[in-house]
Amino acid sequence: MEEIILVHGSPDTIITDQGTHFKNELLQAISNLIGCKHIFSTPYHPQTNGQTERWNSTFVTQIAKYCNTDLNNWDTILPTIVYAYNNGIHSSTGISPYQLAFGRRQRHPFSPPATTFVFSKPHDYWTQVIQYRNTALKQAKQHIIHQQELSKIRFDKNRSHPTFALGDLVWMKIFVGRHKLKARYTGPARIIRILSPVSFIVEDEHLQQFQVHSNNIRRVYSRSSS
Repeated sequence: MEEIILVHGSPDTIITDQGTHFKNELLQAISNLIGCKHIFSTPYHPQTNGQTERWNSTFVTQIAKYCNTDLNNWDTILPTIVYAYNNGIHSSTGISPYQLAFGRRQRHPFSPPATTFVFSKPHDYWTQVIQYRNTALKQAKQHIIHQQELSKIRFDKNRSHPTFALGDLVWMKIFVGRHKLKARYTGPARIIRILSPVSFIVEDEHLQQFQVHSNNIRRVYSRSSS
């Protein structure tokens, strides 16, 4: 509420993982209060919230370079790493996040002060900012679309496209507590709800329900008796 909503405004939609620090009565109350739709990502499928997962991956690598030997000072160095990230040129957009957010390049602490600044007409600065921002957003969009097309080609190259229906029996991939010599899948479980073409709610034999992604389930094939 204090760091996001009161600074940047209320979001229409937020997406988070299903951790207890996100999936609780407090966040539900805040979402209802501001009229925000809260979407939860599918467990063990980082592509559902790929932007955040990619962001975290970058920061973990950078933080690891500067942490002390006890790895307990990461919070003190995080702001400077965020600063460097926001002012770095991204391969996916070709522009820094700061430029996209504010429509101009940031003045760094060691940048020399400008000697002159001339307005050709009233409000000329605001006009220039809008023009610059529109150009930057257009360029970033083109870069992102290009990178997405390349990523899709790589992803689809060896990927199958299974389809599932209500009532289908499936095996679920094991992510936690699995010995590498034991079975990779458990079940069977039955699909009881379809959230999207690739996301499902399944129920196992103990009536426990799980949200799963199509990448992490396999169809159960029964051998017919002759």
